[in-house]
Order: sequence, then structure tokens, then C-alpha cells
Amino acid sequence: MTADNPIEGQVLVLTAAKASVGGERVPDLVAEARRAVEPRADELRRRYERVHADDVRQIFLAPDGFWDEVGDERGWSRRAAEAVARAHAEQLLRVGKREDRREEFETALEVREAVVISNTEGESGDDGGD
Repeated sequence: MTADNPIEGQVLVLTAAKASVGGERVPDLVAEARRAVEPRADELRRRYERVHADDVRQIFLAPDGFWDEVGDERGWSRRAAEAVARAHAEQLLRVGKREDRREEFETALEVREAVVISNTEGESGDDGGD
């Protein structure tokens, strides 16, 4: 994770290895995604289930297609949007593994997409969301 991104460095490396875009673009795309969605943090909290929060990040489950919509707004290719979605999903799964919730999160990702934002308010716990 960098100061510009709540996605862990190992997740970015893994995503870059699997992405259909140039691996060097993945960190920049993920940082751009963060800058696009973090101003909408209040909306995310109101509209989507927050499944994780700690001192560093909050993770929400948004409807399938969330990252395609963000990509359309940003002018990304389909592959760029897929790389961003993969990075957020991989971060959710990494947290799930640490919290012994990986199976739960894998199931959730079958129909929803992970959205990871910085936890600027220092909220923690798994409450909130609809």
C-alpha cells in the first residue's frame, strides 16, 4: 500500500501479473480509481454493504458492473476496468484470508464487486451498509 492507495503492494503485483493491460499501468489505474471513488465515500456507505473496515481501508460490496461504470466515466478500456476490479477483489480476498472469511467473500464476489477505499475517518468494525 502507498499513501495514495489502500490496496496492498503484493495485491498490485499479483494483479499486474494477471492483468490484460501492461503491468506497469496497474498501480496508476488503481490510484486513479481511488481518486474517482473516494469522494463518493458517503454515497458508498449509504448504498452498499461495508464488509470490512480497519485503520487503513474500508471495503464495500457494490453491484456487478460498478467498475465498468467508473471505467466508462474515466474513459478506460474494458481491460483497464477489469484490472481495477481484479485489484479490489484480490484485496478483499486477502483481507478475507486474514479474517477467516475468504469463502464468504468469494461467494459475494460471484454477484458483486469489491470497492476498497482509504479509511480516512478511522472507522473500524463490520457494521454499516444495507
